[in-house]
Amino acid sequence: MKISFIGTGLMGFPMAKNLLQKKINLKIFNRTLKKAKPLEEFGGEVKLSLGEVVKDTDFVFTMLTDDDAVEKVLGNSEFLKNLKPSSTVIDMSSIKPKIAIKYGKLLKKNNINFLDAPVSGGTIGAEEGSLAIMVGGDQKVYNSVIDLLKIMGNPTLVGKIGSGQISKLANQIIVGVTIGAVAEAITLCEKAGVDGNKFIKALSGGFADGKILHNHGKRMIKKDFSPKGKVSTHLKDMNNILECANDFNTQLPISNLIQSMFKSLVDNGNSDDDHSALYKEIQNINKSR
Repeated sequence: MKISFIGTGLMGFPMAKNLLQKKINLKIFNRTLKKAKPLEEFGGEVKLSLGEVVKDTDFVFTMLTDDDAVEKVLGNSEFLKNLKPSSTVIDMSSIKPKIAIKYGKLLKKNNINFLDAPVSGGTIGAEEGSLAIMVGGDQKVYNSVIDLLKIMGNPTLVGKIGSGQISKLANQIIVGVTIGAVAEAITLCEKAGVDGNKFIKALSGGFADGKILHNHGKRMIKKDFSPKGKVSTHLKDMNNILECANDFNTQLPISNLIQSMFKSLVDNGNSDDDHSALYKEIQNINKSR
């Protein structure tokens, strides 16, 4: 079984590394070569072109930045003409559902299987192999790749092609809104003189307890906004959420608010901060009072 992995950024690198540590033979491609080269020490075979990396490959994983990056790979003639007939492309990027559906149809015409399989869990989940993986596609195709997906996390087939991306957008609503809620809670504690760390401990086991409270809340307290999940990435997700909601004639007022807060952070030069930097936006709002 020959496997390829395209895209070794913040998420893709540890995901590919986990596959390699299971002694899987892996061909790797990344547009910026230096981000892929360190995987050679784990047994990865770094290729210099899309054609080389997908040639004679049974499963091709892609983990790319956004819609544009996915279109540049999945729509690339070198990529398409070198795919092995009856092989499977698994796109684990977070993109618009209609983009996933578009390439599902295009690849099907070329006798190539396709799954959209976006993930949640951030760089920590990618490193630990504990990502939530939301998959859209055919049951038989999903069954053929489930063991590989389990190396990277916890996969669930949620429906037809595009359903994985819908699920990821819904996930990002919950993540974004919850980060905002934690930012307000930490801000209120700090303003009132309550120790933030003791506050988090006090909530242990209650309804408000959870990963975002512990991980993002502690980043806010430490004022450590080094990126695990970028502000710019979450703004992209919020934009896609609102566009998708509009496609279904649905109003999402809380998502609109969170989108505007992420946009403000980007507009003020915080694109590369961790998305827990919603805390900064709460601080900025209070400075104007």
